[in-house]
Amino acid sequence: MKIFTLLVFLISLSFGDVVLKIATYNVENLFDLTQSKYRYKEYQAYGKSLWNKKHYKIKLQNIAKVIKGINADIIALQEIGSLKALKDLKFELKKQGLYYQYLSLADAKNTTTKVAILSKIPFVYSRELKVKSSYRYRNILETKFKINNQELYIFTNHWKSKAGAESMRIISAKVLRKRVENLGLDKNFILIGDFNSDYEEYIKFKRKRRHNDTYGKTGINHILRTIKKGKNNFYNLWYDANIKDRYSYIFRGKKEALDNIIISQSLLHKKGVSYIKGSISNYGKKYLFKKKNIFRWQMSYGRIKKHKGKGYSDHLGVVAKFKFRS
Repeated sequence: MKIFTLLVFLISLSFGDVVLKIATYNVENLFDLTQSKYRYKEYQAYGKSLWNKKHYKIKLQNIAKVIKGINADIIALQEIGSLKALKDLKFELKKQGLYYQYLSLADAKNTTTKVAILSKIPFVYSRELKVKSSYRYRNILETKFKINNQELYIFTNHWKSKAGAESMRIISAKVLRKRVENLGLDKNFILIGDFNSDYEEYIKFKRKRRHNDTYGKTGINHILRTIKKGKNNFYNLWYDANIKDRYSYIFRGKKEALDNIIISQSLLHKKGVSYIKGSISNYGKKYLFKKKNIFRWQMSYGRIKKHKGKGYSDHLGVVAKFKFRS
């Protein structure tokens, strides 16, 4: 079956246009059961928090269920704890009927969690962009594809959380901006992942004095340049969705768009490879909600947090489609 599917894909590359679904999903702390000093204490294996074989299996099954539902051709992932966790997820997906032959993990330094990519399609290469040496900054994963003779670069991100000030996210944004400028802004770029920034962060940012140590300047809007359309600017696909659907996270009852798919101007033109207008959406199936909140992985509150073996992630996946012309 795998060989047949690959042959069908290769034939489609040779004779016609190809439509691919590209997605991002923060899986919320997918750690394996090996011992590591770099993970959160509630994810130390076989401890008082009950992170054990039973709960790890449930977590893998639940996250795989979501990814299978999304059924992207290429999916960027955040909060992967290790290469083993990524491979275990890939194996669980295969058991559920979704096969990703290709994978890559930003594993060059010991950050608590890492970014990764799963793909049904081979890539030309995958490499890491170093964002400082500190464990507080996760590296960015650069993956290059060539589909229907069209080059496509996907940059998987997970910027510093709102526990840190905006200056920390700007550091990641500058590394990313410098790399795409060096490659050439006329190329096909998809900047994807959990930016811990809203698509209009520069507006919402004004009310967040605790984060504003940059005089109103933001990484996502000012460094990547996503406020206005322009030759050297990027376009955030959330602007192509209905306003009520522009979210991937809920914090204290407020919907936020922390996960973004941002594209270069070349992907807005219907030449070679392009974004399919109207295809951006969050993956918000009913089972992923508990009342008015996202049904995240459940843990008890108290002096010692304990895993309950229920739930998925605190984020929703985000999906968009792209057409590669023959």
